[in-house]
This record gives sequence, C-alpha cells and structure tokens, in this order.
Amino acid sequence: MQSFPIFQCLFATILLVNVTWAQHDPQRNAVRLIAAGNYDKATKEIGKGEEHYETSFVKMLLALKQGQIETAVAHADEALKAGMPFGRLVAGPRPDLKPLYSTDQFKKWAADHSKLKLLHGPMLGAVTDSGASIWLRTAQAAKVKIQVSVGDKAIETIEQLTSDKSDFTAVFRLKKLQPSTAYDYQVVIDGQTVPTKGTTIRTFAAKGEASKFNVGFGGGAGYVPKWEYMWNTISALKPDAFLMLGDNVYIDDPTEALTNRYCYYRRQSRPEWRQFVAGTSMFAIYDDHDFGMNDCVPGPEIESPPWKRTVWNTFRQNWVNPYYGGGEKQPGCWHDFTIGDVHFILLDGRYYRTRKPTPSMLGPVQKKWLFETLKKSKSTFKVLCSPVPWTKGIKPGSRDPWDGYAEEREEVFRFIEDNRIEGLFLVAADRHRTDLRITKRPNGYDLYEFESSKLTNRHTHGVVKTPGLVWGYNKTCSFGWMEFDTTADDPKVQFIAITIDGERVHTAELRRSQLRSRGN
Repeated sequence: MQSFPIFQCLFATILLVNVTWAQHDPQRNAVRLIAAGNYDKATKEIGKGEEHYETSFVKMLLALKQGQIETAVAHADEALKAGMPFGRLVAGPRPDLKPLYSTDQFKKWAADHSKLKLLHGPMLGAVTDSGASIWLRTAQAAKVKIQVSVGDKAIETIEQLTSDKSDFTAVFRLKKLQPSTAYDYQVVIDGQTVPTKGTTIRTFAAKGEASKFNVGFGGGAGYVPKWEYMWNTISALKPDAFLMLGDNVYIDDPTEALTNRYCYYRRQSRPEWRQFVAGTSMFAIYDDHDFGMNDCVPGPEIESPPWKRTVWNTFRQNWVNPYYGGGEKQPGCWHDFTIGDVHFILLDGRYYRTRKPTPSMLGPVQKKWLFETLKKSKSTFKVLCSPVPWTKGIKPGSRDPWDGYAEEREEVFRFIEDNRIEGLFLVAADRHRTDLRITKRPNGYDLYEFESSKLTNRHTHGVVKTPGLVWGYNKTCSFGWMEFDTTADDPKVQFIAITIDGERVHTAELRRSQLRSRGN
C-alpha cells in the first residue's frame, strides 16, 4: 500500500530534474529550481521571464541563496522601483530573505514604510446567515481587532494576536450578524486603523429561505500579471460568494516551503486580489497543481507521502473555509455551506486519491460524508463541486478526471438516483475553458455540469465535443457565473460564461422541475 505513494514522490523528483513545467511561469519555475539548489538552471529559467518586478524579486532570491548580498539588494531595488509592494520583501519567505534584512538599505526601506502593518488580506469567507470569518496576515507579531458596524452602530469586535507560529496569520469568526444584512468592518492593528478597500460583509439569506443571489466560480488561476485585473472584473459584479475550485496557485512543488510560500505571497500581495477578497465570501478547494504535482495520485494514507499534511496545513493557513475535511484526524479540503435554500458541497479530489487496490478519488471517509450530506440535504438545489470534471470523455485518453474513477463516479450517480435526491447539478474546474454539458442518465434525471478553469492562466484547452455539449468557450480568460432565483414558482439558475473583460458570451437556464426523479 505504501510503495505507490513513495513512487509518486520519486517521480516528482525526476520531473524536477527533467523539467516539464505544467504552467508557463518562469518566475515560479526558477523558484522551484532555487529551492532544489539548482542555481545554474534557475539562472537560465529566470532569463525567460518578462521584465516585471516578480522577475527582479526572483533574481534577488537567487542572489541571496548564493551569498551575493549587494546584487540581491540591487535586484530588490529594481523590484520596488517597478512597483512591487514593499510588503513582498517583509513577507519573504522570511527565512530565505534573512540576509537581506540585515543590510543598511533594507533598514532604510523599512524606516520609510514604518506604518506598514497589514501584508495580506483581509479575506472574507465562511459567510452564513448569522456569521462570517476574516483572514489576514500582519507584518509582524501584533494585536489585531476586527470591528463590525452598520452605519454608526457597533455590532461586534473580536481581538486576536498574530505570531510567527502561524506565519503571522489569523482568522476571526464573527457570530452576531443577521441574515441578508450588509455590514462594514475595519481592521485595527496595534491600536491603529488600517486603510483597506472593499471591506464589506453581506450575510446570506436565512437557511432554508427562498432568495435571489449570485455565485461565481473557477480554477486555473496561474499568475500572469497582465491578467490580474480578472479580480476587478469579478469584484465589480458583487458575487455573494466565489468558489476557487483548484489550481488556485500553481505550485507543483509539495516538498518545498519556499515555493509554496512564494506562490501564495505573490497572489496575496496583488491589490486587485486584496480588494476582491475583502468583500466576497471565498470558498476554496485544491487540485493537483496546488496540492502535489501534475495529475498526482498520492495514495490513500494520511501521512504518506509525508508532505501531504504539510501541504494541507499550508492550504489551511492561506484560506478561510468553514472547515477542512475531517480536521486533524482526517485531513482534507472538503466542506459544505448553504445560501438560503441552495446547498453547496465541495469535494477533495487529491488527498486520498488512489488506484490500488481499487481506484478511488474520494476515499472511504469522504465518500461516507458525501453520501450522508446528500441524504440529509433538503435544499431546493444541491450544487456538487469537484476539482475535476465528471463528464465522460472530457479529457481524451486521461485517467485524471472522473473517467479514471468510473466505478466510483457511477456509485455517486447511483446513490443520487437510488435515494431520490432531487435538484442536483454538477460544477467542476481543471479544463482550461468554460463549458456546459449534460450527461443523460437512463434511470434518473439528466445531470448538468458547469465547468470553468481559466481564470488567469496562459494555457488553453480546446473544447472537446462530448455528447451533451451545450456550449464551450476558450478564446480568453473566463469564469463561471450562476444566478439563482428560488423565489420563482419553478426555481431556476442561470449558467453564464463571462470573460475577463466582463462579456457574457454564453447563457443557459436550468429549472428545478428538470431535476426530478423519474415518476415525480
């Protein structure tokens, strides 16, 4: 049982030596090589990068690793002059930037930015009808308050300390909110109110209540500076929630903390991202590129390969989900939440994925949770979200989507039919485009699948013409958008493909009456 995950680790090492990158990202690729000590190859790789402050940042990191402090300071100066936030240097990764911190130039920069207290966030998440969570990362150990108000009326104040034990992050849980209400919140660090943008909370409709709301989703968020305005496009639409369904940051280096932190920090430092997440309830699951490596099958064991728990802890430290799988005893990223009378169920497709002795994407514990959750759900719509597509033939010749786990897929679909679970449709990521597809079921209602995974990455996949394809879009970056109206006599959801420039290129409507068990 354990030899297969160990083989996967060895295979990952081989891939790093014979470099085949899953995403055209010279900066990230160079950081992976720096983390592995391959400085000559890192130099060649970073030379492929465009002129951007991230390129200067990585050159600085490479110089630090080789003890070239003056050169590192010069590259840091280049990055700052090119527009990099000073907080990028403070965030680090701090162990790797330690030699820089002792230089006179850095001390001068730090003095010039002495008011810097908040590095990343705030990020809103885990919103319900009566609560919400706020995540953030401070510049140093600090006392932080989150103050929530409506107009001039104070509603709730929560205080916490941040420290290096949690990479200076903290999550604040608010519990005194009311349904369908807008709130403002402020971040106060060491007694000083920190200027922020977009810091609003809109609580969900009461659980079980019919309502109208919008939810966006996507995956494939590779770091491409010229496309970071995607977050402005989504933010302008004011989604009630946004689902990040995997490949949220392309890391592909599960054993190296340097690469993991680099990939998270550069995204979290972007002003477009920070404003977006400050007022949008975020929910996230991982896929192969932000959990392991391309198409990884890590095996069923909790602690093997040993990097699994470490990657899981890093994921938890950088998101703000309501919960993470089964917690410490059963790590994972699966979770669920409701908005009014719509139930969202998000799956973990990587932690327990195995091919031996029987192929399984979910593992027994998550599958039991899934079946129990589906059976208990009384919501008008159930939205079952996977990091990879369900539709047959979606990635010809590959076993990475649900095609590689066809028996388990059928087990899930059969459970839905045998237990007469109505109102369910599928949402997924992974393929670099936005599609709507229908899977015909001989003994149940048709299963609609809305898939999108080209938020900001470069690479594009062609639209595969499977049976049941309604439409597909891959001309530029895009995301999935769902407009729910469960107040209608026949509750409905609109599926919309929206481009990075806000153009609505495809739409389709699904009615609740189309998702009924046969005979009803």
